[in-house]
Amino acid sequence: MSEKIDEKGNVRTEEGRQERPFGWKDKIGYLFGDFGNDFSFVFASNYLMVFYTKVLGLSGFVVGLLFMGARIVDAFTDVTMGRIVDHMQPAEDGRFRPWIRRMCIPVAIASTIMYLYFVRDWAYPAKLVYVIFTYLFWSSFCYTAINIPYGSMASVISSDVKDRASLSTFRGVGASLAGLVIGVLVPLIVYRTDEAGNQVVIPVRFTLTAVVFGVLAIICYWLCYCLCRERVFFEKKEQKRESAAEMLKGLGKNRPLLALVFAALVLLLASLLGQTMNNYLFLDYFKNAKAMSAVNFISIGGTLLLAPFVSRIASDFGKKEAGALGMLLAGIIYMLLFFLRIKSIPVFVILLFVGTIGVGLFNLIIWAFITDIIDYQEVNTGKREDGTVYAVYSFARKVGQALAGGAGGFALTAIGYVSEASSQTEAVSERIYTVATLVPGVCYLIVFLIMQFLYPLTRQEVEKNTKILLEKRKKAEGGSR
Repeated sequence: MSEKIDEKGNVRTEEGRQERPFGWKDKIGYLFGDFGNDFSFVFASNYLMVFYTKVLGLSGFVVGLLFMGARIVDAFTDVTMGRIVDHMQPAEDGRFRPWIRRMCIPVAIASTIMYLYFVRDWAYPAKLVYVIFTYLFWSSFCYTAINIPYGSMASVISSDVKDRASLSTFRGVGASLAGLVIGVLVPLIVYRTDEAGNQVVIPVRFTLTAVVFGVLAIICYWLCYCLCRERVFFEKKEQKRESAAEMLKGLGKNRPLLALVFAALVLLLASLLGQTMNNYLFLDYFKNAKAMSAVNFISIGGTLLLAPFVSRIASDFGKKEAGALGMLLAGIIYMLLFFLRIKSIPVFVILLFVGTIGVGLFNLIIWAFITDIIDYQEVNTGKREDGTVYAVYSFARKVGQALAGGAGGFALTAIGYVSEASSQTEAVSERIYTVATLVPGVCYLIVFLIMQFLYPLTRQEVEKNTKILLEKRKKAEGGSR
């Protein structure tokens, strides 16, 4: 049966019947995809440093080296995975969906084995081998093999700009829900207060929590696979295979991609370093680890409250314009937190809530930037490289994650943090507060400047590219009759 492309780029049969139009199933399915991702990603971003330092007894400096060194491996695995999904023949269930089916169990297993509490009793060299192998196995291989196809899939679920914006919003909601579950429950589960009033971790509960999160991740991935559909298909013409250097040179001319890559580096450094340092902030500065549950609930709750309005905001003002404004708001709030040196948890939480509204706005929109950039790349080069473009961006996010983890570990060492100590000195606690507020504040303001002055895809530019590609596909469909 032959197929035609309708005005939204969706597949129709020869009789004109559309194969299940884009709708709520796709949105909910895509939401569950990032929910599944973040049962490992957010858990690792927020608590893996704590597990390595507090349970396994590794120094922050060593952990920082591990996180940063792993990104060298990712420079190869991320782009390689992008090229694989771009050039492999699609399966019956699509080009990107099959990877969710294939990798959901391996990525859950890989995430779980990073948190084996009994490793704390091993010799130090054995611990190092364990953390290097398990971290690379999860981050550079299993997570890469599912996240890049999942992220690339948004561009083929629908070609309509509003549909893609809604997918980005629902992905952001999925991430926020995962962050809510992890942020609220994990502090209540893995921390306790000892007789001296110090906050300590319960090692075995890290492992049990990782097992539960692994099972939940598999369920979420499977829902994503079952509910989403690929509708936009691109004919792959026989082309001379580019070398990696040629491919990167071509992407290096993509100004929006370069701007977003730099923004992602700085954004992830700010967000993940802030999340990591918040653990130590509430452990050692506020001395109330369980208060993190309330902080995470209120912070993420702001993002969820904002979610229903994001599509309208993006449509009325443009994604670039709305995202830049969100970063400006977040930067101002974090700088206020730094200068005020707040001691009251309720006051700190109120200001943090306002700041996370700005971050949440940007994060709910950010994935729609990628689909816009993929379109921009096709308009300017004639090549459709969904997986490769997403892989480059994914690598940038991982570098940001590594910088955050590395900077967090290096910062803890630099400010005199002692992993084995049950409590820190007042001077160290004050330095933790400085790192947790000043660094994110400066970084968010830098992201604002990047998006405002360097990222070129305004609302008008995005709409123009969409029209160009729609006309191109209509001509291609007409010529194939």
